[in-house]
Amino acid sequence: MKKAIFPGSFDPITLGHYDIIKRGIQLFDEVIVAIGINADKKYMFSLEQRQKFIEDAFKDEPRVKVVTYKGLTVDFCKENNVDFILRGLRNPADFEFEKAIAHTNRDLAPIETVFLLTAASTSYISSSIVRDVIRNNGDYTKLVPRSVRLD
Repeated sequence: MKKAIFPGSFDPITLGHYDIIKRGIQLFDEVIVAIGINADKKYMFSLEQRQKFIEDAFKDEPRVKVVTYKGLTVDFCKENNVDFILRGLRNPADFEFEKAIAHTNRDLAPIETVFLLTAASTSYISSSIVRDVIRNNGDYTKLVPRSVRLD
């Protein structure tokens, strides 16, 4: 069984994340959406809210699992018998950042990183943009899955 982890903070999940997960399940038998816990980071949404947003978005897709984890992603992969890390790339800056992490991860463990380019229609969306739109009472609903609607 080919399993991939899609790690992130997902604060909140965006349509870009959603697209990568949907396309990832075409490549892998299981995609584990792994919400990293970072005590030093200030989140807009609680861990429970973020997990529920993702679970609700994929409630009809049994090949998507949602978990939380602490520590290094490669350690999570080793502990859970996962050979692939799935990452989305929006732009060249993402590529440079993700490339360095992928090389480091491969040095630490026999884990391959698989990059998918985000769809052109979602390549401008980031969680930080969504949070800013929400903070300023803008219409964020075009940027996130239905499960993130706060009404």
